[in-house]
Amino acid sequence: MVRVRASLSQLPAYVPGRKLPGAIVLASNESPFGPLPGVAATLAEAAGGVSRYPDLNATDLVRALAVRHGVDQERIAVGAGSSEVCGQLLHTVVGPGDEVVFGWRSFEAYPILTAVAGGTAVKVPLRDHTLDLDAMAAAITDRTRLVFVCNPNNPTSTALGEQDLLDFADRVPREVMIVVDEAYREYADPALVPDALALLGDRPNVVVLRTFSKAYGLAGLRVGYCVAPPDVASHVRKTQVPFSVSALAQRAAVVALGESAEVARQAALTAAERDRVTRRLRALGYEVPDSQANFVWLPLGDDSADFAVHCLAGRVVVRPFFGEGVRVTTGLPEENDALLALAATWKG
Repeated sequence: MVRVRASLSQLPAYVPGRKLPGAIVLASNESPFGPLPGVAATLAEAAGGVSRYPDLNATDLVRALAVRHGVDQERIAVGAGSSEVCGQLLHTVVGPGDEVVFGWRSFEAYPILTAVAGGTAVKVPLRDHTLDLDAMAAAITDRTRLVFVCNPNNPTSTALGEQDLLDFADRVPREVMIVVDEAYREYADPALVPDALALLGDRPNVVVLRTFSKAYGLAGLRVGYCVAPPDVASHVRKTQVPFSVSALAQRAAVVALGESAEVARQAALTAAERDRVTRRLRALGYEVPDSQANFVWLPLGDDSADFAVHCLAGRVVVRPFFGEGVRVTTGLPEENDALLALAATWKG
């Protein structure tokens, strides 16, 4: 047999949210509103060019992102979703035996991508469903190369405040990369959850990660990016799979950036629904942490699988993390009402 890397034998597969025809899917944190108004027309117009390779450097998208964030273009690196950019960052700084620190549970891809890069994952338990920054700082050793800070945290929905992030960044050695993953930034209350780029963007070891998959409604096209110091971004671009961001994705992302008012409107509607669902679930007796994302977390422990099966029987798909909890994406009001009705009839 062909010899494969021994480390891959223990590597778990990424588990996506289930897709069930005819069911209400509240498992993947997608936008329930469909493509933004200008995106569908742009895709139809650009479809005729798919026989050609896309712009390797994503020039128009990088330029638009630089303008949006008020930074030099040299600080932007893109990838096929923020997941690929996570991998690019890991391949930039991690080698065999190097350590990557992150809270757990957090984004499911972190340990997988760390192992693929040849690194060792250091999982730091959460505290009250929230990243424990003190414990994460204490877990950093001379072998640590990168720390992921998912804010708001996926799947527990909780978020860190300004002073917490500042204090943590001050404690991390300058040679260790801090990656603040802000995939759900658009759903967070800016009075409670800081913009990491504005707060920490001038630090030479801080990288801020964003995505078009959530509030921008482009999950199926795969566009993500990071804002990093120029020397770091240069290396991150080297680790990107060539042409991984398609021409359609690049065009759609540029158009989506231009529809910021509609993105904000939709995010506000989702946040309001999220808060309504939270109140209803709490009234039913469920423990629900305060959410700053487009989903809520039900820490049901060993009952997680049973709750997911109950919802599935009612044609609602949620995302269980067996033995820990269930993540429920915020959908349209009628979709959320279906979830709440099932939650009211569950005999946990």
